[in-house]
This record gives sequence, C-alpha cells and structure tokens, in this order.
Amino acid sequence: MKLSKKQARLRRATKFRAKNREVGVERLCVHKTSQHIYAQIISPCGTKILASASSLQEKIKNGGNKDAATKVGIAIAKAAKTAKISKVAFDRSGFKFHGRIKSLADSARDGGLEF
Repeated sequence: MKLSKKQARLRRATKFRAKNREVGVERLCVHKTSQHIYAQIISPCGTKILASASSLQEKIKNGGNKDAATKVGIAIAKAAKTAKISKVAFDRSGFKFHGRIKSLADSARDGGLEF
C-alpha cells in the first residue's frame, strides 16, 4: 500500500520527533502552507512554546515565498536570543529540506542559532 503525500510527510515528522525526544533539546519546528510560513521553538518536553515567528506576525505581503521565509528565520533567531536559547534541533515537520525550509534554516543560522 502506497502512502499519500501527507501521510509520508507525517511519518517522516514522527520519526524525527521520536529521536529528538531521546536527545532532549529544544526544537525549532517549522510549518508551511501555500500562503504563509511559521516557526516555533518548543521546549524539550513538548509542552511549552518558548519563541515564535511567522509571516503573519512580520506583516509580509506575500508570505509564501523564499524572501518571507528568510525574514521569518531572522525573526525566530532574534526571538531565541531574547529567550536565551542558542542551540536547537531543526524539526522540518517532514517537509523536504529545500526552497522555503532551507531559506528559513540558513537565515536562522546566520542569526545565531546552532543546529
């Protein structure tokens, strides 16, 4: 039986989260839709959101492109510095590491986050 595109993505996301639970570090969780991109830093236990940024908060006109992802990456790095977080695990939520996800990760690294 072949998995649908969404089921395959959620399977990849579950595998990462199970592995990260063993390590026990904060995770930079990214979610994207066709119009916006969202980023959150979640505590190791998974119950608290320590910092967040999105293309909605940044009031970006077109939130579904690489430029918006870059701005959100910079914003999440600033929010992490405010929360005194420097090292995170990058949870791409099962999305492939290219395009908007890669732009967000690169800009967050440039902003001072380590992962």
